[in-house]
Amino acid sequence: MKPKYQYQVIIDDIKSKILSGEYSVLEKIPTETALQEKYNVSRHTVRKAILELSNEGFLKSEKGSGTYVSNQYQYKSSANPNNRTIGVITTYISDYIFPSIIRGIEGRLNEENYSLLLASTNNDVQQEKKALEMMLSYGVDGLIVEPTKSNLYNPNIAYYLSFKEQDIPFIMINAYYEELDVPFLCLDDVQSSYLATKELISKGHTQIGLISKTDDLQGKFRMKGYIKALSEAKLRFEPEHVYSYNTETKQDLYSNLMEFLNNNRDAMTAIVCYNDEVGFIVANLCRHLGISIPEELSIIGQDNSYIAKNASIKLTTLTHPQEQMGRDAADWIIKKLQGRKDLPNEYYYQPELIEGETVKELDVK
Repeated sequence: MKPKYQYQVIIDDIKSKILSGEYSVLEKIPTETALQEKYNVSRHTVRKAILELSNEGFLKSEKGSGTYVSNQYQYKSSANPNNRTIGVITTYISDYIFPSIIRGIEGRLNEENYSLLLASTNNDVQQEKKALEMMLSYGVDGLIVEPTKSNLYNPNIAYYLSFKEQDIPFIMINAYYEELDVPFLCLDDVQSSYLATKELISKGHTQIGLISKTDDLQGKFRMKGYIKALSEAKLRFEPEHVYSYNTETKQDLYSNLMEFLNNNRDAMTAIVCYNDEVGFIVANLCRHLGISIPEELSIIGQDNSYIAKNASIKLTTLTHPQEQMGRDAADWIIKKLQGRKDLPNEYYYQPELIEGETVKELDVK
């Protein structure tokens, strides 16, 4: 390793331990000798890292005693009580429904003269870790988070506990981590997919497929709604009619869905899609494969995104609150900071079906 890289590794590691709560405020960190051995570096490199962390307000050295975690980094934003900042972490910023959500957050914060600090994770837990560290380091007054890979164990739980310990209010949107007891605002994803499947069943479809995302909680709940509707109608759940993908395999979604549609083109008459984005991928593939929509295959998306509103074909879909969710999340944070005690810890928005041109009623004999 180059010396500069070595000292930056030490800085990043110690900073992470402080921000996640592994090193508590006023706790003594390991000695210079112990740090030398741990990172296999010179004393000069260790001292350079400690000096940098001290300059940033993370550490303070006491002569003859050692180096301790400072309490100064916690109070960066409180130095000017009239300049409050709310952190916002989303999985994506410019894609799909996220611009509308962010617009709602920003609009409500602007009304109360709050600043917004924005970060995205690209649905990657390492990027989420960096975003959380940035928010803690900056000293945001509150936080709005869309969880990353919410259906999987999250290694960044300690950071959220650190926010709780510091009494920094935060709320989650679109999903939540089931390991944590946290306030959240979500679409009722079970109901969304349930209504989509039920609509197809009401139109005479009995061979209904599902395209679902497995690493997000929305995908888990949307599959649950699909299964619930089939069960109520006493229709058999067919595992081969379900295609699942995750964040990593999404890049291969087009080619994999082509194979899925080819294999099942005579076995399914309809598909419930994870969201509108997937719905239009299916529509484009059907065009390529010569499968007529909705004559041969009916499609329902979810979320009523800008894609559904502006496409050449009007996709049947279900509503998502988007901008309203953003406003409500910002409003919750503002009221929490104002000392309100009666705020709800969870809220589910109810979806509504929006009829389009992609569902056909079958002739039932």
